[in-house]
Amino acid sequence: MSIVIMVGQLILGLSILVILHELGHFLAARAFGIKVDKFYLFFDARGFSLFKFTYKDVEYGIGWLPLGGYVKIAGMIDESMDTEQMAGPAQPWEFRSKPAWQRLIVMLGGVFVNVVLGIFIFWMLTARLGESYIANSSIKYGIVPGTIGKKMGLEAGDKIVAVNGKPVDRFEDLMSSKVLLDHTVLTLQRGEKTMDVTVPANIINDLSDYGIEQFISPLPRLKFAIDSVVLVAEPK
Repeated sequence: MSIVIMVGQLILGLSILVILHELGHFLAARAFGIKVDKFYLFFDARGFSLFKFTYKDVEYGIGWLPLGGYVKIAGMIDESMDTEQMAGPAQPWEFRSKPAWQRLIVMLGGVFVNVVLGIFIFWMLTARLGESYIANSSIKYGIVPGTIGKKMGLEAGDKIVAVNGKPVDRFEDLMSSKVLLDHTVLTLQRGEKTMDVTVPANIINDLSDYGIEQFISPLPRLKFAIDSVVLVAEPK
């Protein structure tokens, strides 16, 4: 049953992509006054379709061959490969009678919609699941001091909760030059104790020697514990 659901979801997703892609061609053509004869999801090979209706001289339908879809634009050789229409003289409402720049926009309409759709999906996923910063409150197990942090008196597990008395919302803010180079006071929680640590004035020397990565880093969000150690083999 789960396989059927997954196949159904795949077909639905691809169908939406096809419809939006062809809609880009359709809207561009109509914007320039080009006649559109058909708008199809899947192909109506040999003239057979599962469903169709006509609205404002455009035939909308679903074909039986699930290999994409197409928009039949007057005066244009497209997926339908209709060459009969091209035999007569060009008409004002046909694709071939329009300026080159308009024909280019019609041809790129589907690609443009795909690009916009990709950006929109990525933006929605980022807004829903992504994090542009590390919330200081999410660092449940404190920090790990590097060489610079240890020289300041920081210890593993310390939680820096405030800078100059102001709460810290983003962990990245602790790495800013305003914090490190302005002789600031860091408020720590160490177990049940709260204490202040002043950033030394000569920290610039340590930063040039060791780098900012040797200040502090957050402990993992998941706490690990060693349950037991088993000796596999005696050393020779």
